[in-house]
Amino acid sequence: MPEDLAIRIEDLSITYKVNLEAKRTLKNAVMRASLRQEARTRTVEAVKHMTLDIPHGSVLGIVGSNGAGKSTLMRCIAGILSPTEGRVIVNGKISTLLALGVGFNPALSGRDNIILGGLASGLTKEEIENKTAEITEFAALPEGFIDLPVRTYSSGMYGRLSFSVAVNMTPDILLLDEALSAGDAAFKEKSFERMRKLCEEARTILIVSHALATVTDLCDTAIWMHKGQMLAKGKPEQVVDDYLKFLNVGSLPSNLEDM
Repeated sequence: MPEDLAIRIEDLSITYKVNLEAKRTLKNAVMRASLRQEARTRTVEAVKHMTLDIPHGSVLGIVGSNGAGKSTLMRCIAGILSPTEGRVIVNGKISTLLALGVGFNPALSGRDNIILGGLASGLTKEEIENKTAEITEFAALPEGFIDLPVRTYSSGMYGRLSFSVAVNMTPDILLLDEALSAGDAAFKEKSFERMRKLCEEARTILIVSHALATVTDLCDTAIWMHKGQMLAKGKPEQVVDDYLKFLNVGSLPSNLEDM
């Protein structure tokens, strides 16, 4: 892969099966087995033959309606999901915030979870210790909560600490899935300022967001996904405009209908 690329996605497809049974119980499983019936499932094509190069230092916004495959794509890039076909090549250290508190241990304190997050990001214990104060200050939790189990946190506190850990680990590549919506208005503004700083540092950032103003404000490139396919790629303003037209009209532009 060329050195100037952070991520290369080659003919990527991801499919999985969804169980259609209303209730998945042992009784139903036994009855199916006795009748020699298989569970009713449906195959979902979450991502379909997607190819994309993401250069180092780019800020990519990903837009699309629910079920478009955005989060599935992010999880595959993060290494959480495996491709069904094709491959994803990543050149750099990744930090992710794909859901609030993913990877956090509810029984451990916020401070201990900062250590876990740092270790998962490949930092040494000394590096984590040097960042703990910065992460704690950024999260701005109520006094004393950093040393309490995270199961005692409100959803807002959970989100603030998660975001703070993700953005303060100095990643080469940062993956954010609706993470900028965490916290109150003051924390959101602080989050945007931190994101702008990361952009200025030429970090590679991927942002999934339904807040389209975020995409146009922070990103230099955007893609529009629909039913697992990438329908458009280009300047954020143009991609968002095409997506909004689709939402208002309810049909794809004529040149995209066969994709």
